[in-house]
Amino acid sequence: MERKEFLRSLGAGAAFALTFPCLQGCSKDEPAGNIVEEPTGVDFTVDLTSQEAQPLATNGGFILKNLVVIVKNLEGEYIAASQVCSHQAYDQVRFVNQNGGIFYCDVHGSRFAQNGSPLNQVDNSPAKPIKVYNTELNGSMLRIFE
Repeated sequence: MERKEFLRSLGAGAAFALTFPCLQGCSKDEPAGNIVEEPTGVDFTVDLTSQEAQPLATNGGFILKNLVVIVKNLEGEYIAASQVCSHQAYDQVRFVNQNGGIFYCDVHGSRFAQNGSPLNQVDNSPAKPIKVYNTELNGSMLRIFE
């Protein structure tokens, strides 16, 4: 084998040896959920006697509807917030029973108070509040609106 041919084969082999492990080890699993836009013009109702609203019968329960997290918080009040995280717009915001009840996005760990204000910073950038919607209870009908 000539020197030029040897160096060429070594270069390709070395490049493959260095690249292949990185391709395997550097790829990240895709986060659960989808990147979506913040809903606009939110105005809908939930019948609290319906099957879909069953989780709202107990304090701490929540449902997801129209990209909104609807919660009966630990004090028994209805709160509605955007399901879209302000960090990177994943639709993974949920209500969790931590510190009296918070909104939490499990994609990158963003946490929000019940008024939507951020409780932590993610990726060294200031977290932004999530949208909190108005709620109005009329009998068994809960209205969620901007």
